[in-house]
Amino acid sequence: MKRNVSLNEISDGRLYNVNDMVKADCHGCHGCSDCCRGMGNSIVLDPYDIYRLTIGLHTTMQALLSETVELNVVDGVILPNLKMSGPEECCSFLNKEGRCEIHAYRPGICRLFPLGRYYENGSFKYFLQIGECSGAKPTKIKVSKWIDTPDLERNRDFITRWHYLMNEMEESVASNEDDTFRKNLNLLVLNIFYLAPYEERDFYQQFEERYQRFRQIVS
Repeated sequence: MKRNVSLNEISDGRLYNVNDMVKADCHGCHGCSDCCRGMGNSIVLDPYDIYRLTIGLHTTMQALLSETVELNVVDGVILPNLKMSGPEECCSFLNKEGRCEIHAYRPGICRLFPLGRYYENGSFKYFLQIGECSGAKPTKIKVSKWIDTPDLERNRDFITRWHYLMNEMEESVASNEDDTFRKNLNLLVLNIFYLAPYEERDFYQQFEERYQRFRQIVS
């Protein structure tokens, strides 16, 4: 989800690489779960998030949509996000003790927080969001350790390609007034990248297969 604000307004003014140290370590949050509440539809899920959730929880995308995930329009494209529920609008995966039930499979946005991504020149760097974490003062930690994601180079390539693919989809939807075209394009994205079950094998290979299939259909 894009934020139409100046980077200087929301960050410490620095851009970070994976090997840099950044003040993001919340030390397990000490029971604080503020960032898991009242987030609306902002925890948007990418295909790797769905792969991790469905494989890790031994479930399907359809099952997730029936309980913990919902679909919303994000910049003109229909994408899934974690569902907030109850009077406190808690993440559906937050337990009564205020702890994450899917921590090992948590989405990329959750892994990043309080970091964000700044895209530029076909790639991205990380930035530290200020005033977002309400817990104890974070201490320094290596960006790669904080993100806690294997195969960071492959993951970076996937994230970049997905970001710019979604940019293309947004432009296509915005520039075409045909409702049928918009609907079919959104359904294609959902079916190829989200609803078709992922196998318990290398995600990036599966994404490449789906990406090429998508390109063949829309070319």
